[in-house]
Amino acid sequence: MNRYFIEVSYMGTRYSGFQVQENANTIQTELTKALTTIYKQPFELTGSSRTDAGVHALQNFFHFDTELTLTPKNCYAINAVLPPDIACNNIYKVSNDAHSRFLATARKYAYHIYQQKNPLLTDRAYFFPFPLNFDLLQQAAALLQEHQNFASFSKRHTQVNNFNCTLTTSYWEQITPQHWVYHVQGNRFLRGMVRGLVGTMLRVGRGNYSLAQLAQIIAAQDCTKADFSTPPHGLFLEKVIYPQGTLQL
Repeated sequence: MNRYFIEVSYMGTRYSGFQVQENANTIQTELTKALTTIYKQPFELTGSSRTDAGVHALQNFFHFDTELTLTPKNCYAINAVLPPDIACNNIYKVSNDAHSRFLATARKYAYHIYQQKNPLLTDRAYFFPFPLNFDLLQQAAALLQEHQNFASFSKRHTQVNNFNCTLTTSYWEQITPQHWVYHVQGNRFLRGMVRGLVGTMLRVGRGNYSLAQLAQIIAAQDCTKADFSTPPHGLFLEKVIYPQGTLQL
């Protein structure tokens, strides 16, 4: 039996998330359907990183076991069957104990906002036409790296043992005067965490919260204090990071 990691990218607009759900179409559902159609056998996929409904990904992974011998060339046939908003980018043969979720050492996200009407960004960024102080946003992003408990930025009913996350990257970038991006990388993320961070930082950028109040929200470890109102379509999972040598062609 061979184990493979399959790398995918997708626009999440039409889907109810990454991993399979009852009575809902997901990325996993479509990929499983494509593999089953081509190879005429069942496939059981395990996802590396759950993304919510409407969230996009430049890179995400599943792993699966099969007696088939697959190579990156098989992506051509898989892409011919997948819908146009999902792409198979690569297939990697990995060790039989490699787990796409638990082996990952970090994940990198980006959240896009835009401040002037732009039809090219409608489904890819959050339209936020309000004055923002870029320096305050940058200071807020830096403040997050001083903390590890992010319970205030985890949605309710999240089944985790703890709320500790280490952020190795946290900063804002101005792509243009109207297009801003928050970049964050960490060893793990909680349910709804990035959107909660962005929504709360936008309040700092607008002057509604001070940096001291942001610190108080973090310390409160209470998710009712954070702002989770940012929509999913501004969020991209950019990269899932594995130990060197895991993904070899």
